[in-house]
Amino acid sequence: MSNPLREPSLLPFGMPDYAVLTAEHYLEAVTAGIREQEAEVQAITTAAGEPTFENTLVPYALSGETLRRALQAFYNVKPSHGTDDLLDAAAEIQSLVTEHHDALHLNADLYARLAAVDAGDLAGEDARLREEILRAFRHAGADVQGTDRRRLKELNAELTQLGSTYSRKLLAGQNAAAVHFEDLVDLTGLSESDVASAAQAAVDAGYDGGYLLTLVLPTGQPLLDRLTQASSRKRLFEASVTRGQAGEHATLDIARRMAELRAERAGILGYSNHAEYVIDAQTAPNLEAVRDQLATLIPRAVENARAEHLALEQYAGLPVHAWDWAYYSGLVKQERYDLDQAALRPWFELNQVLEHGVFEAARRLYGITCHERFDLPVYHPDVRVWEVRNGDGSALGLYLGDFFARATKAGGAWMNSIRDGIGAFGELPVVTNNFNYAPPAPGTPSLLSLDEVRTLFHEFGHALHGLFSEARYPQLAGTHVPRDFVEYPSQVNEMWALHPELVAGYARHVETGAALPDGTLEKIEAAALWGEGYATTEYLSAAVLDLAWHSLGPGETVEDPLAFEDEALRDAGLDPDLVPSRYRTGYFKHIFDGGYAAGYYSYIWSEILDADTVDWFTENGGLQRACGDEFRSQLLSRGNTRDPMDSFRAVRGRDPRVEPLLIRRGLTD
Repeated sequence: MSNPLREPSLLPFGMPDYAVLTAEHYLEAVTAGIREQEAEVQAITTAAGEPTFENTLVPYALSGETLRRALQAFYNVKPSHGTDDLLDAAAEIQSLVTEHHDALHLNADLYARLAAVDAGDLAGEDARLREEILRAFRHAGADVQGTDRRRLKELNAELTQLGSTYSRKLLAGQNAAAVHFEDLVDLTGLSESDVASAAQAAVDAGYDGGYLLTLVLPTGQPLLDRLTQASSRKRLFEASVTRGQAGEHATLDIARRMAELRAERAGILGYSNHAEYVIDAQTAPNLEAVRDQLATLIPRAVENARAEHLALEQYAGLPVHAWDWAYYSGLVKQERYDLDQAALRPWFELNQVLEHGVFEAARRLYGITCHERFDLPVYHPDVRVWEVRNGDGSALGLYLGDFFARATKAGGAWMNSIRDGIGAFGELPVVTNNFNYAPPAPGTPSLLSLDEVRTLFHEFGHALHGLFSEARYPQLAGTHVPRDFVEYPSQVNEMWALHPELVAGYARHVETGAALPDGTLEKIEAAALWGEGYATTEYLSAAVLDLAWHSLGPGETVEDPLAFEDEALRDAGLDPDLVPSRYRTGYFKHIFDGGYAAGYYSYIWSEILDADTVDWFTENGGLQRACGDEFRSQLLSRGNTRDPMDSFRAVRGRDPRVEPLLIRRGLTD
């Protein structure tokens, strides 16, 4: 069949023609792309003469272009608009890709030829390419022999299938767990906009009436801070935390099985557990260093959370349960700091925040501008496209924004690259940001919470990391950096969310156009540490849970996933009854089908770098072009073309210090 993915797209920036692409196109292009790369590898392994950088490493690095093109287009649309036909194709595509990657990395002739390339004359990005390619081969089992090699392929195949099943059940379960209310009184406390969105969601889900509160991926649901009825809060909270535990959408046994298989695979690869295997390729020195860092933070965070809980119960005059926490925390914040965050939403209209906040910060720092385009095909009508240009007017890339939740979209927020900025191909980047903001009722504006504003800045930080890529090779481009480094640039970008000059431009009342009331930013700053005990503890709980599942040794089994989860948290000094984990085993997509297995710690690890870099920006003038140009040239554009920690040192002038993070999160003595 004629397949648009078999050749480079003729659309601007190589944008895939999503208007015509079908599940069959993706599957056929992946299959053909695998065959093409097999032929390219065969040519490398049978080439005459001694292996050199030019005749071996470069051809391998640039091989598989059809496959890369097809997979990047597919891996963008699958979580964003996973219709049934795409989800059906996904299982086969992922199985094909896993089998192909095993065949590549376990190809003894290919590995031998790559390893034989003399590193003596290589420097800079070329030396880094050799280092990273060989590391990837060793990490995939290139040194494994005999029956272990066959078992490794079996494990990879089963894990791929299980991950796909987990993700599909999670999405279906999340949709099924949405809470339907018949009576408007149950939604007391919600704004007119919230109620209208809930009414529309009920209609979209097929209800004859009433109101539907859909779920987002984390435990904490956005409306818990506004629902005044405790019974409504409890229903919404329990729907969230029980996802995946029973019924047709159960995921617990899948998660357990995946953790056990990962442990077995780690043993074959020479590691004590999957966490050691993963962290061996990260910027963290080893698993013990990560555990020590978490162990240092946990008692301080829990102490702060207990103090916050006591204050909530003193305010409420009754027991405050997990489902009550966000509600009463908001009331205490309002009383102590005269700050009602829910009441700020009319000042945070999505388009205003995006164009006059997020884009404006990037213009001031990096000189780039964003120009919306309406002539490019997108995979869903909600998706918007901007052309991004450098300060001199030259093209930088495309930015796609997909802002609203829908039944076909995975929960959470994330960034993807549809095309990387790769010098060897003359390719400019095409990047996407996905969010799950509640879709507004027709004809009404989309109003964001303060946390959602920060998320918008955060994800655009990932987008900048991809857009600024100046690597020559795909393996080193953009966000292809260690997992515990990739969150760092995006976290830094959050610092601009409440910059006074930017807020003055974007925080305008949606009806009157009025600026934020005087003193609001000062109140937000004064209240910054309130709630950090809870926020830090719920995050650390998820990081501990991730490492617990992935510290299983080969042959270890788990009989009861929920009991295992509870024991792991309590043994670490956490109290899941007081502060539930941000994600529980039943809906922890990050680690069971999201690439963060044994890597969820990376958010706090990256935040150490982030907090230190925020100080650097502040010390050097803040929202200034000189700071932005330095950060872009020394870090954002570098990707993995050198050790990412060398890029950090090039900016900061030294190794990172943890003190700025401790101060930020209220964890100092």
